[in-house]
Amino acid sequence: MSNETFTSIWDAIENTPAEAENMKLRSQLMMALEQHIGAKGWTQAEAARKLGVTQPRVSDLLRGKITLFALDTLVNMVAAAGLHVEIQISEAA
Repeated sequence: MSNETFTSIWDAIENTPAEAENMKLRSQLMMALEQHIGAKGWTQAEAARKLGVTQPRVSDLLRGKITLFALDTLVNMVAAAGLHVEIQISEAA
C-alpha cells in the first residue's frame, strides 16, 4: 500500500487529471445550487420551476447524483437561479 497524497478526493478516484477537474467543477456548482435553494427556502417544485428542470431533476441534484449532470447543464441551472459563475485558471501543481 502506498502513501500517495492527493489535492482532492477527485484526484484520487478519477482516472485522469481532466476527469478530476471536471468533477471538481461539477461538485462546486452542485453545492452552490444546493446552498442557494436552501437559502431561498424553495421546495423542490419551486426550485424546478426557477431552474427550468423537473422536480425529479432537482431531487437528483440535492441527493448529490453528480454523474447525472454535465458541466454545461449545471452552468445553465446556476444562471437560471440568478447566480454568476466565475472561473480562475492557474498552472497545475
